[in-house]
Amino acid sequence: MGGKIYIGISGWRYAPWRGVFYPDDLTQDRELEYASRQLPTIEINGSFYSLQRPESYAAWYEATPRGFVFSVKGNRFLTHILRLRDIDAPLANVLASGLFNLKEKLGPSLWQFPPNFRFEPARMEHFLSLLPHDTETALTLARRHEPRMAGRAALHIDQKRSLRHAVEVRHESFRDANFIALLRKYKVALVVADTAGKWPYLEDVTADFMYLRLHGDKELYASGYTDAALKRWAERIRAWSTGGQPEDAHTVSDHAPPKRAKRDLYCYFDNDIKVHAPFDARKLISLLGL
Repeated sequence: MGGKIYIGISGWRYAPWRGVFYPDDLTQDRELEYASRQLPTIEINGSFYSLQRPESYAAWYEATPRGFVFSVKGNRFLTHILRLRDIDAPLANVLASGLFNLKEKLGPSLWQFPPNFRFEPARMEHFLSLLPHDTETALTLARRHEPRMAGRAALHIDQKRSLRHAVEVRHESFRDANFIALLRKYKVALVVADTAGKWPYLEDVTADFMYLRLHGDKELYASGYTDAALKRWAERIRAWSTGGQPEDAHTVSDHAPPKRAKRDLYCYFDNDIKVHAPFDARKLISLLGL
């Protein structure tokens, strides 16, 4: 028996999906309700572009069934604008913006870095050291939010829960064993990102869970996955979820990850332009017998 496996999609509001994945008569405000009953997990994308509001997170919680899991994409203000400089207050803003309203449906936070962001060990370590690994620690940090968050902050947790974080990098300088060691030190997952060869493909195991983002293996954000490609992903997922790793894993570090009996795994299809994502996710779920 392996860990829990969650396979889903990155975002859910795409005009080309209407009448293809979504039924013709489905109203836009019910798309999440529909998608969350077709797939067990969705990555929230809007949080990357701007801070969402507490009432939005509460509405998303109510729209989805029991057992559903959201991953939340971290705000680009920290990663792309500030580039990890002076991020203590902005991180508090993110935590205060409503994440706690997802309660038990809150899965990992994804932190994606731009292609021109290089690995600078000190800056990256400061960021990783700030990331909270439970909701009580997160709440303490959230209370340090900036004054502009007054009236739009959610500062209540229903109970202490563990929190997870994953980092997606896009610059070759991260192909560095020191980066892998830092992720392991802070128990943060390295995102395995399939980007049609555009950005580094790394499979080092750095946490007690895995986070995969499948952006398209032939054309970024557009190409669908063949049955053979999905079978290959199913085999890799089985290896990671049962505590191992693929025999041909693309790793940077010479040090093997700590042995585990199992690992949870989150996998999101982001090849959404031509409406492949939800169908590829369903196929992979079927291949894994989930």
